[in-house]
Amino acid sequence: MWEFTLPATTAVGAQENLTDVVWANAERFAGSVSFRRRVEGGWLDVTARDFAGHVTAVAKGLLAAGIEPGDRIALLSRTRYEWTLLDYAIWATGGSTVPIYETSSPEQVEWILSDSGAKAVVVETAAHYAMVQDIAARLGGPALLWQIDPTTGAHSPAAAIDELTALGAEIRDDAVRERARAVGAEEMATLIYTSGTTGRPKGCELTHRNLLGVTRSAVSEFPGLMQPGNSLLLFLPLAHVLARIIQCCCVYGRITLGHTSEVKNLVAELADFRPTFVLAVPRVFEKVYNSARQQAYTQGKGRIFDVAVATAIDWSRAQDTGGAGLALRAKHALFDQLVYAKLRAVLGGRCRAALSGGAPLGERLGHFFRGVGVAVLEGYGLTETSAPATVNTEKHVKIGTVGQPLPGVTIKIDDDGEVLVKSPGVLRRYWHDEQATQDALVDGWLRTGDLGELDQDGFLRITGRKKEIIVTAGGKNVSPAALEDRIRSHRLISQCMVVGDKQPFVAALITLDAEALPAWRAEHGKPAGKGAADLIGDEDLHAEVQRAVDDANKTVSRAEAIRKFQILPVDFTEEGGQLTPTLKPKRAVVAKEFAAEIEALYGA
Repeated sequence: MWEFTLPATTAVGAQENLTDVVWANAERFAGSVSFRRRVEGGWLDVTARDFAGHVTAVAKGLLAAGIEPGDRIALLSRTRYEWTLLDYAIWATGGSTVPIYETSSPEQVEWILSDSGAKAVVVETAAHYAMVQDIAARLGGPALLWQIDPTTGAHSPAAAIDELTALGAEIRDDAVRERARAVGAEEMATLIYTSGTTGRPKGCELTHRNLLGVTRSAVSEFPGLMQPGNSLLLFLPLAHVLARIIQCCCVYGRITLGHTSEVKNLVAELADFRPTFVLAVPRVFEKVYNSARQQAYTQGKGRIFDVAVATAIDWSRAQDTGGAGLALRAKHALFDQLVYAKLRAVLGGRCRAALSGGAPLGERLGHFFRGVGVAVLEGYGLTETSAPATVNTEKHVKIGTVGQPLPGVTIKIDDDGEVLVKSPGVLRRYWHDEQATQDALVDGWLRTGDLGELDQDGFLRITGRKKEIIVTAGGKNVSPAALEDRIRSHRLISQCMVVGDKQPFVAALITLDAEALPAWRAEHGKPAGKGAADLIGDEDLHAEVQRAVDDANKTVSRAEAIRKFQILPVDFTEEGGQLTPTLKPKRAVVAKEFAAEIEALYGA
């Protein structure tokens, strides 16, 4: 058993809460730009004074509607300025925000509303409004329902922000400040439901102390990125704890925050906003790399791109062993002008670093992006730890790991390899689930369910997840994550799920990237098509995927290697229910939906 800790550098007082900084910023830095809000024709600056006024106005409306301390208010919306505004307004009333992904099914929404006992719901669209109305009729509540986007028609609801502002017009501003001052650090700030990869989602009770403590530690550990005047364009779902804590860091650290949910137009949005750093899951960085490689090959510059990639990786690796030599520095400088600057432009041109979480990025891509000039700083955490428990920082980074513990956090590796966490960010308990709380919180430690290794410097490497371990018929334990991550890095592959529990060998289900397919078809003289279905039996395609599988197999023993795979005609999607909002496969769902394909892999 091995553990590592870093001493705490910050503390949270008993009477502090997440909203204190809203009014502190308005009083001390009134004209600083807290947000840039997407409006028709461009971006509108929202100063610290403006934001405090917006929070106050919406909180007054919530007070007038009867929201009391301790009430839960559900928020079902994409990432947008109103999400953050409502979050802080709810906190100012003493309420707790219950985030719901806007892609959630009616059954998932009903479970969360029922289990949380939400008193009110704020939704984004008319479709959401109708769905929640239907659910409320079955549940007998909640009675309060607002819609963010305005709609037309005699019986259409008014836009939530305008309606709440009008509703609270007669309430004194001081009433909000008085309510907010009464909120202590131990009060619940949010009830976040886990994504449910292994069963029904559980509600994690996170307090103001949890979120504020992690926010302060994170801001202190990134003095270069998290300083006033820097900017971030947030596109991950704010219903996810990682995006949420970064939101808090931006408000606390006076970093200009923009929101967008237009992921399909992300490159254009980044070019327009020009952030100094970004937050993303590894799949985004894989797509940036694969798209750039595909474009280079399409233009007949594939060999140049491959040499540029190798140079970036070599240059990055050299930074860990004393720095690059003269020849490598010259080569790197040349490719910086020819290739790397164009890749940085994809992220807006000013981006100097990126934060990544949710899944491992992989050493190769980590070194590549650092060599390009955009260090991807990986971290690790769960909803139960208020997001990051460990991070790679600007000064302390080891590519291929998820970093060292944040100050005040202790990481321990149990005898069976499970990662245990003791941290100010660890949840108080699971909502209405005492058994799950007792199972997860043991002697002050959170049992994460993840498997990992700690090196002598305290850098953590995640090697898999206990519940995902495959035990073959021969008794070999296989952790699928490393194989899946390596295979997904191939330009043609979208998703991969390794199977083989109680089977004679390891196999995999593989889906193709619809955006990469047209170029591959053209390169190989294949007729145009709409998807992957007509390519399933294609020998060239099979050979291409086999090369990706062979490459992944080099990282494991023969007994752990993938011997057979099946290319699926459709991709896994969040909308289809096969992926979580952070793009992790829901293994039970995939295994059930593609049971025939899995059976066929072992049919012989």
